[in-house]
Amino acid sequence: MYHFEDDDLDDEPLRINIRELNQHVVCILCAGYFIDATTIIECLHTFCKSCIVKYLQTSKQCPMCNIKIHETQPLLNLRPDRTMQDIIFKLIPGLFEGEEQRKKQFYKSRGLDKVQSKVQQKSFSGKLDPTGGHYYRNDEQLSLCLELMESESVNQKEDIQAESILVKKFIRCSVRTCVYHLQKLLMKKLHIPETMMVRIFCDGEQLHEDEPMKLVWLTHWCEKAAPMVLHYKPVPFEKSLKTKDGKVS
Repeated sequence: MYHFEDDDLDDEPLRINIRELNQHVVCILCAGYFIDATTIIECLHTFCKSCIVKYLQTSKQCPMCNIKIHETQPLLNLRPDRTMQDIIFKLIPGLFEGEEQRKKQFYKSRGLDKVQSKVQQKSFSGKLDPTGGHYYRNDEQLSLCLELMESESVNQKEDIQAESILVKKFIRCSVRTCVYHLQKLLMKKLHIPETMMVRIFCDGEQLHEDEPMKLVWLTHWCEKAAPMVLHYKPVPFEKSLKTKDGKVS
């Protein structure tokens, strides 16, 4: 790694050797960079999908920390880590192109290249370059129910009931969807004026706009049945939603 003094930071960028990041982006089972990065939800250790699936055919423990993943079906506690995979493809030059080439050779050697080509064209329109943006359609999906938070004031309740209730309140979204994405959706769907804003709550607790739905589900809804219920409340910008006791006003 190259180190620069404060005076030099504006002139030259900070450079980091890829090998210094290897402990974070290399699978311990195959000693290669993560491909189809998959994380164990019990301990959050990440591996290549093919590596961990093969490993769990003979074991129910995490290969790194030895924690028991599941009593009978450890594959149920595996989740794709799209964010990690996107980072790796951006960090490692040529990794994405090389992996795509190996996939083509694999399918071609088994006479499946035409079938794979049709599936790829249907699913991605042939555009698989991760540098072009995130493909949320491949993410783990989460079911949500967006409900209007009832107001304690009868007059206020009558004012907001007519215009602030979604016609279609059930949605499915990527686990990477953040609270501010839902806020923008509600602002648009409900035609909420710019002088107002939308607060979103789960179990009576106000959510921060940068929280992803995965985190909200793990911290508030992990043991409950789907869909995850979120309450929204249109409020003026200057209005505070919490009292000193932490209660929603």
